[in-house]
Amino acid sequence: KSEVEYINKYRQLEAQELDVCRSVQPTSGPGPRPSLAKLSSVTCIPGTTYKYPDLPISRYKEEVVSLIESNSVVIIHGATGSGKSTQLPQYILDHYVQRSAYCSIVVTQPRKIGASSIARWISKERAWTLGGVVGYQVGLEKIATEDTRLIYMTTGVLLQKIVSAKSLMEFTHIIIDEVHERTEEMDFLLLVVRKLLRTNSRFVKVVLMSATISCKEFADYFAVPVQNKMNPAYIFEVEGKPHSVEEYYLNDLEHIHHSKLSPHLLEEPVITKDIYEVAVSLIQMFDDLDMKESGNKAWSGAQFVLERSSVLVFLPGLGEINYMHELLTSLVHKRLQVYPLHSSVALEEQNNVFLSPVPGYRKIILSTNIAESSVTVPDVKYVIDFCLTRTLVCDEDTNYQSLRLSWASKTSCNQRKGRAGRVSRGYCYRLVHKDFWDNSIPDHVVPEMLRCPLGSTILKVKLLDMGEPRALLATALSPPGLSDIERTILLLKEVGALAVSGQREDENPHDGELTFLGRVLAQLPVNQQLGKLIVLGHVFGCLDECLIIAAALSLKNFFAMPFRQHLDGYRNKVNFSGSSKSDCIALVEAFKTWKACRQTAELGYPKDELNWGRLNYIQIKRIREVAELYEELKTRISQFNMHVDSRRPVMDQEYIYKQRFILQVVLAGAFYPNYFTFGQPDEEMAVRELAGKDPKTTVVLKHIPPYGFLYYKQLQSVPTAS
Repeated sequence: KSEVEYINKYRQLEAQELDVCRSVQPTSGPGPRPSLAKLSSVTCIPGTTYKYPDLPISRYKEEVVSLIESNSVVIIHGATGSGKSTQLPQYILDHYVQRSAYCSIVVTQPRKIGASSIARWISKERAWTLGGVVGYQVGLEKIATEDTRLIYMTTGVLLQKIVSAKSLMEFTHIIIDEVHERTEEMDFLLLVVRKLLRTNSRFVKVVLMSATISCKEFADYFAVPVQNKMNPAYIFEVEGKPHSVEEYYLNDLEHIHHSKLSPHLLEEPVITKDIYEVAVSLIQMFDDLDMKESGNKAWSGAQFVLERSSVLVFLPGLGEINYMHELLTSLVHKRLQVYPLHSSVALEEQNNVFLSPVPGYRKIILSTNIAESSVTVPDVKYVIDFCLTRTLVCDEDTNYQSLRLSWASKTSCNQRKGRAGRVSRGYCYRLVHKDFWDNSIPDHVVPEMLRCPLGSTILKVKLLDMGEPRALLATALSPPGLSDIERTILLLKEVGALAVSGQREDENPHDGELTFLGRVLAQLPVNQQLGKLIVLGHVFGCLDECLIIAAALSLKNFFAMPFRQHLDGYRNKVNFSGSSKSDCIALVEAFKTWKACRQTAELGYPKDELNWGRLNYIQIKRIREVAELYEELKTRISQFNMHVDSRRPVMDQEYIYKQRFILQVVLAGAFYPNYFTFGQPDEEMAVRELAGKDPKTTVVLKHIPPYGFLYYKQLQSVPTAS
């Protein structure tokens, strides 16, 4: 009851404030703002006589541009492949060019590869230089100039820009794509955009787009009061889709699997060996289906004379991708080109999925949900969906988060289905039984704001300075629970990001003043523990080492562990750690060694660097990414007058010992209370306690009193932290 009351209370207050704002707000914008008119002209944009591709959205070009110009918020709902992401921003851009008017359009994509690939595609289609009229900004990479008028960026990058500016006025149009992906960043971006639209950014145009959006929910969320009633945002339906896509389930594939498959269980999401075998059999069967559709003209001797359509397989993670890759690459005679698509794969390798296969070969793409919306491969005809994903979940008791295997929602699976049928009739094979799909697969994904830690969001709320966190978060599309907000604020106070008042009776469990540490954490693209590590490193004189550790732990491990050489890889890592046997020390020493070698002529050529990486079991691509994040962190903390000491100390044994001891103290302070102490091993006791279990795969935890965890839970419920 109290949860509902808190949401209703603050939404009523918001409605009252909105009435005051709308009473003085004109219904249309004043045209180009003087401050923006001083910027570069767009009349020099080349290629404005461009012939648009024939897509479903093309027939609505004039209508949809007119609607966007006459409404503050427009929701575009159209099938996957209708041209929303690539064509609509160009329509708006060309509309303003024809009027010789200024525009600055930003389009968000949930993933880096989506933002960069769409920007590259548009630049190529329009024969523009990437980074000129059209550009992108993803994470550490920005390909754009002050003359860029259409920029694609990730949701997080735009959110950071808006929170820092506390305004939307840098842009004339904000297009938020794939709004059905209810990440914490997405929901908070919608909240902030909605809030600023009603205060200091009234003339910015906002467009929300998705193929599987719940239109009414979003339209009501962006409703405005008109004549004493709430007027929902305008919904525009893009009718039609390129080609039909047929759906099939395991029930329809009994001719492939002759043995009875075990039923799926909602509480046990897993891929069994026989389901993998069904997927492999399906891929081999597609040749027969292609021949049937082409009227038995697909073969000429032993050669294909038609292009074998591509297959997109959705798997939940890299481990499953690797297993499926092994199964398919063993089918040498089937002439398959298999490409993995995962965020950990190099961008150059990811771009291989867009290449045409060798004539007579079939392209197989093994992907996670990265291909649900961020990546479009036009020649995909077949989609095989295991209906699984890995989602970030947070333990309600400990507030610790982890990725867990779970069933994908129907919304996500329908997005996956839409990847087929771009250039011809498509087929979608869902590897679950039809009754399980109808009765057990959830309709929608649970928004991250309801299942993940709120630490970074609450810090951004404090930076916005728009009232208490509970007041602002109550106006979210799916407001988090009041108890979750209170627990997060308590944890931020425990970390030191929010100030604690001197008197316990005066402590506010719903708010706290942002401390210096909190301001630093809010500006860093790392979690709170790693952010605190950086600040403590500055205080204790080991900032450089802490920056390296924070960057390395935020990204994929750069130590290579080859399949048949993993022992050699571990030995190499131990060598880097020296006598410390510390993962963090190993990261620091490996990074510093690589950096020192690059500054000399030893690694003067890329080939030399790759050879060095192979010899030292280090993945060069990943250590370069760590170096980029390390440099960005250095730049971001410089605004707080925190700098790495460039002077070289005397590297004697005493100095090294002292620095490692200080680093241990700093690590303990940053990660408290999440650490164990390492005791002296007793072989006889170990043998007795292991009782025959494998020592390589067994961890024995001793002397952990049961009241410790209970006390920690109790600490989370009190308003102050001692």
